[in-house]
Amino acid sequence: MKKTFALVLGVLLVSGLLFAAGAKEAPKAAATDFHIGIVTGTVSQSEDDLRGAERLIQEYGSVASGGMIQHVTYPDNFMDEAETTISVIAGLADDPKMKAIIVNQAVPGTTEAFRRIKEMRPDIITMAGEAHEDPGVIQTTADLAVNNDFVARGYTIIHTAHELGVDTFVHISFPRHMSYETLSRRAAIMKAACDDLGMKFVMETAPDPTSDVGVAGAQQYILEKVPAWIEQYGKNSAFFCTNDAHTEPLLKQLLAYGGYFIEADLPSPLMGYPGALGIDLTAEAGDFPAILKKVEAAVAAKGGSGRFGTWAYSYGYTVSAGLGTHAINVLRGESELLKLSDIMKAYGKYTGDAKWNGSFYTDVNTGVRARNHVLIYQDTYMMGLGYMGAADLTVPEKYFAIK
Repeated sequence: MKKTFALVLGVLLVSGLLFAAGAKEAPKAAATDFHIGIVTGTVSQSEDDLRGAERLIQEYGSVASGGMIQHVTYPDNFMDEAETTISVIAGLADDPKMKAIIVNQAVPGTTEAFRRIKEMRPDIITMAGEAHEDPGVIQTTADLAVNNDFVARGYTIIHTAHELGVDTFVHISFPRHMSYETLSRRAAIMKAACDDLGMKFVMETAPDPTSDVGVAGAQQYILEKVPAWIEQYGKNSAFFCTNDAHTEPLLKQLLAYGGYFIEADLPSPLMGYPGALGIDLTAEAGDFPAILKKVEAAVAAKGGSGRFGTWAYSYGYTVSAGLGTHAINVLRGESELLKLSDIMKAYGKYTGDAKWNGSFYTDVNTGVRARNHVLIYQDTYMMGLGYMGAADLTVPEKYFAIK
């Protein structure tokens, strides 16, 4: 049986699973004699991930100014610039004081970059945040991989939509994303959950922002299509997209034309909402309770209460900041790399009292549990309604066998 547990972050729970057989304990280091590298996308593709890296710099200082953190970004068009992406990541290992390298999101090429790093510097801890490559691939070179729980969320998102009275769920993606095991498996679980709960499940295709049309073209497509989708599927339909860049135009049009949005692929009150609502959150930067309050008020002003959701604390921001902090704790000898409660302790530094659920990844074909790959999710927060209890749900066992 799959074992999960809910945690109220900030409260340490019982000890999680320990290191895999044969795994080496991470080297201990003094407080200031090592560097941490973090690689994220740019503002246009994954702003929350980048802001989490900036939070690390704020706390621990940049290498350029004598601190710990070295932050670099990979190209927006990482699929066509794979060698550049690999070089950006692996290049961090040239720093003799580098002791941990984090990639969030761990886009295709991360596994190869980590392989090169391990060849040069086996002492460096490699961490993959939100890995795009299949679990069995990234697990070969990442000392720790963390993904949103694409298995459990395939059910919890649909369950929440059903509780809100949604009758149709529209899943928007494109072939590259649907070639990922994590995303295609989640979509299959969503469809099964819709079938079981008496809802209609629809797959729609939109342009890939890394293709020739770029981010602008992909976003324009969403802007143009949503009114027709609402006309076709009705205002009692909920929409979900697998790409960050699609989120803002989707939210903007749903606010204007109707429909539901349970939560983003990588949920955050910053994911799409500021642009869609036309609000400035500069004064609230880094204060997620204040950010959520302002976003919620703006959603209510546009008549969206009860129809739009998120995670109260940004997932992308938390992964960058949390994995960076976890790496530092491990290197200082204060945490164990693969101890679930230690990972959650680092995440909890940035997410107040939000409730999470998490477990180690289990391969659907073999039933083997990976000791270096964690799946996590936060409770869904629907604006105007509050927390929906998604982190407390018991996901029926049948969904974990769907692929």
